[in-house]
Amino acid sequence: MIVLFADGACSGNPGPGGWACVLVLPGGTVRELGGREAATTNNRMELGGVIAGLRAVAHLPQTVVAHSDSTYVLGGITGWISGWKRRGWRTAAGEPVKNEDLWRELDALVAARGRGGVEWRWVKGHSGHDANERCDEIAVAFSRGRPVELYAGPLLNYPYGSLAPSVAAPPPARKPADRGRAGAASGPASYLSLLDGRLERHSTWAECESRVKGRSGARFKKVKSPDEERATLAAWGVDV
Repeated sequence: MIVLFADGACSGNPGPGGWACVLVLPGGTVRELGGREAATTNNRMELGGVIAGLRAVAHLPQTVVAHSDSTYVLGGITGWISGWKRRGWRTAAGEPVKNEDLWRELDALVAARGRGGVEWRWVKGHSGHDANERCDEIAVAFSRGRPVELYAGPLLNYPYGSLAPSVAAPPPARKPADRGRAGAASGPASYLSLLDGRLERHSTWAECESRVKGRSGARFKKVKSPDEERATLAAWGVDV
């Protein structure tokens, strides 16, 4: 199989962004990739990392085990996209799907691999996961225009920790960003944090606090409903 880890970052959201991926290829070699866009969003960079990885192995027949910490990417490609396509790339509210160009490309890359060609796995961001942390390092460096040396060589010599595939597990539940019904009922609280253009959702305040405490420019908020979350993200200028 082929193992893919991908991530994206954006300084400002919208703002300059970077994407990254790390590929473990048949034969025991590793290839790191990264890129930059001068004006973009975090979600586009998250998609960009996955797309770049799948493009790079489009000629190889093995199953790809693809990892991302983005619930936007995983929720979209494993669920929401079927409804978007059925409605002619429209949301449930009848609005155009954001980032349609990238979703179409990702959908085509997955379809070209055939049934079972891509297995999707979620990894928790900023949790010490070696491959995810390396992808984040590359993506942030590109987003900020900093030099970063990309590794290409034997897996046995890889200097940034483990690239073993993660155990299959579903990502935490997330309401699709295109939900068109207003007045959603209040539910259990969750906590949002925004740091360096990267949005994360936390189930406890302690988890949220550990990410934002002492970090300049961090934003955070407790929300109790999808509507409150959407309003908060809109106020923060986050594209979801």
